Amino acid sequence: MKSMSVFRVLAAAGLTATLAACGGEAEAPVEEVAGDCPPGITVTEGWLALPAVGGNPGAAYFSLTNGTDEQVTIRTASVLGAESAMIHETATWSNETDMQELFTLPVMGGETLVFEPGGKHVMAMGMGGGVEPGGETEVTLTFVGGDKCSFPVTAHPAGEDPREAISEDAAMKVE
Repeated sequence: MKSMSVFRVLAAAGLTATLAACGGEAEAPVEEVAGDCPPGITVTEGWLALPAVGGNPGAAYFSLTNGTDEQVTIRTASVLGAESAMIHETATWSNETDMQELFTLPVMGGETLVFEPGGKHVMAMGMGGGVEPGGETEVTLTFVGGDKCSFPVTAHPAGEDPREAISEDAAMKVE
């Protein structure tokens, strides 16, 4: 599977070079997280919130797009450097907020699932000391049928949401 990712990167680089040589302009690339996923499955905006207190879990967030016509179903998740990981969703029941484990998670063809604070996330238990703010680790999703999707996530301190920094940067450029 990794050779397919390398092939896609090389093919994209070749296309960009060809367009530039012909005088055409290549569109700005979408910020897709370099990963190793089945054809049609893409992941963007991957990040990891480190635990505020040692021994507490961290959480991985990202957007996963199923660009195929077929449903895929996520069965499990793992995070490199964590003892275990689970797919969770934050939900409200009887006016109480609670996290619930999702044992499978279907993704319809053409659908994008957003894993974000207060919603779906990959809970990473037992994060070792090897992942520091600004560093990277890897999330792997396993689908029913055995396909896997591995992609990097950048670690951020607890309470720091990198999406807010992007919004603040954009607001400064507008002013």
